[in-house]
Amino acid sequence: MIKELVAQFEHQKILVVGDVMIDTYLMGKVDRISPEAPVPVVLLQGEQHRLGGAANVALNIASLGGEVVLCSVIGDDEKGALFKRLMDAERLSLKGVLSSSTRKTTTKTRVFASGQQLLRLDSEDKHFLSKDEEEAFLKRIKDILSNESIDVILFQDYNKGVLTVRIIKKLIEVARLNGMQTVVDPKMDNFFAYKGVTLFKPNLKEISESMGVQIAPSKEGLDPIVETLKSKIDCDKIIVTLSDKGIYVSDVNECYIVETTTKSVADVSGAGDTVISVLALGLAAKGDLKDIARLSNKAAGIVCGKLGVVPITSEELKK
Repeated sequence: MIKELVAQFEHQKILVVGDVMIDTYLMGKVDRISPEAPVPVVLLQGEQHRLGGAANVALNIASLGGEVVLCSVIGDDEKGALFKRLMDAERLSLKGVLSSSTRKTTTKTRVFASGQQLLRLDSEDKHFLSKDEEEAFLKRIKDILSNESIDVILFQDYNKGVLTVRIIKKLIEVARLNGMQTVVDPKMDNFFAYKGVTLFKPNLKEISESMGVQIAPSKEGLDPIVETLKSKIDCDKIIVTLSDKGIYVSDVNECYIVETTTKSVADVSGAGDTVISVLALGLAAKGDLKDIARLSNKAAGIVCGKLGVVPITSEELKK
């Protein structure tokens, strides 16, 4: 049944809307401490650039065999040009990506030595799109929806300003009118703006902070809080990722935890992106939520065994 579900991914088309970024990795080795300050000196041996944020979600969907259109706004800058080259290299369409002279392209630079992360540097703008940018972005998305047969709209929110409350509400309304499902990976700023979505997927920290209460990563701790959240956002399906504890699933008639099967964790970066990608494809394929949840949990375990933000393939998942 699970393998049949994965096989169905290639027939699904997902529209991903949200904040994109570049994940840069500086790899080296350390064999001495700096004489200038008590910090390690990293001898640089390599540099890698990868698609991150909503772009990594799009890459996961494509890698799993689905069709994807990515919609976002990047900076009209050097990193924006690099982002376009990375998209071209992965054969991902840029028709939904706009450039803005008022923003910089979000870039996260991680420094690694001997497999250990020493430092992360972030370069970004987090202000919301201007009214003109918002209008242009909505028009681009609506044009794509008019010309493409989209099964699911996936909102990938990193609080970087691309997803405004108006954009969120307009797209949920369009999805409902056209019979499309909506899936959300939320962050704090817009947490309660996604009213009426099909599936809502926060992590434990996000739901705790947004609901203003400490929550134990257990069914007993999550059940009452998730029920309250369901009524707040008018959503029947909520999945909460619990890191090494697995994922909590609340459907219309039942709630349960799918325990993790991860044997070794090299890096948790991008695991949430993988989970939401599998959830969106599974819903588009009209799979049973229990099967979809098990599959997304397996997928996250595979990604956590790799270093850095990397996509998962359908062959890995089938195996």
